[in-house]
Amino acid sequence: MAETDPMSIDERRKYLHKMRIRYWQAKGKKERSRLLDEMQAVTGLHRKSLLRLIHGELARKPRRKQRSKTYGAEVGAAIRKIAESLDYPCAERLKPSLVRMAEHLEAHGELHLTPEVRRQLETISISSIRRRLPRSERSTQRIAHRRGLPRQTFAQKQCIPMRRIDWAERRPGHFEVDLVHHCGLSADGQYVHTLQLLDVATGWSECVAVLGRSYLVMRDGFARLLRRLPFEIRELHPDNGAEFLNAHLVRYWRDKVKAELSRSRPYHKNDNRFVEENNFSLVRAYVGYRRLETVEQVLLLNQLYDKLWLYHNFFQPVMRLSEKQHHDQRIRRIYKDTLPPFDRLSKTNILSPEKQGELEALRRQTNPMVLRQEIQNLIDQLYASPGLQEGQVEDVRLSIFTPLEDQLAALTG
Repeated sequence: MAETDPMSIDERRKYLHKMRIRYWQAKGKKERSRLLDEMQAVTGLHRKSLLRLIHGELARKPRRKQRSKTYGAEVGAAIRKIAESLDYPCAERLKPSLVRMAEHLEAHGELHLTPEVRRQLETISISSIRRRLPRSERSTQRIAHRRGLPRQTFAQKQCIPMRRIDWAERRPGHFEVDLVHHCGLSADGQYVHTLQLLDVATGWSECVAVLGRSYLVMRDGFARLLRRLPFEIRELHPDNGAEFLNAHLVRYWRDKVKAELSRSRPYHKNDNRFVEENNFSLVRAYVGYRRLETVEQVLLLNQLYDKLWLYHNFFQPVMRLSEKQHHDQRIRRIYKDTLPPFDRLSKTNILSPEKQGELEALRRQTNPMVLRQEIQNLIDQLYASPGLQEGQVEDVRLSIFTPLEDQLAALTG
């Protein structure tokens, strides 16, 4: 509690209990009047209220009749169904999406929504939602975060400016780029990586799995992401890894993507803070930390990312930092517009009417309960797939999706 917050009822009663002793020990009306003025200034209570409390009983009486429940079992069941469809987000993320998701699930036959339940979903508070979704239930039923934890050098780099993308950036198209290693406990040999692009303004995420870090697979990964991305890239902002800042990939970005390039400062991981956060919440939470190293696992992982692309960008509410307030050398962060990335993207009006209608139709026809089960099944298949056997060698060309002529052109330069 901040020092400037008003006194609670219990704090006022404790204060008045001590002041009452001084009040009765005071000599004369003037002294008592002065004490009443002091109590009135401290507590903010009316003078008559202070006199009634001082002459009466300060101890608070227990409630004689308990209040009835405001929200019935139907509201609790609806909240649990909506939370399950979104894989149990926190109450702060869940509340702005309750009515929208209830109507969406009703359209898919997953939920029966009465006018009274809809009205109560609009008015229910975050604390009431939290009480109906105990932490134990969320932790045992989530499909994310359930996997256990195991616990440059080239001259062109100097031509790429170092900076941070502003957290308050409002124009879509400024992407932070990062690579997640699925090497398990050992970084030896060749293994699978997840290439992720995250738009700072909207939270829109694009992920693809690649086998190794060669230019061939990295170029193919970016090509796949660009084919699906519904809006243009203004800026690419990777870290200083050689898998990004090499002559071939930088030339590809400048010739094909035609985007501005910037990079993080060395040893400043927080320069890519948004994509680093999603590396955990969107990649590690679902895929885990085990070693992935086969072509079969790459193909399964890309199927999973296709489903997560739809699940995250169209349904998952994302908290967006809206304002920073400075109070007594401390920063208070204000979060607003808790919406899925697609809704935030739609507000910018950068999508063409055809693309907007296409994406809206895709969300309308998608059942998030079925989608969540498909994600669960793909995760189970991924973890059931075997790793490399001793002496087995994988061909990375079997894991890429670009046409054969493009592969040969890339190999011959």
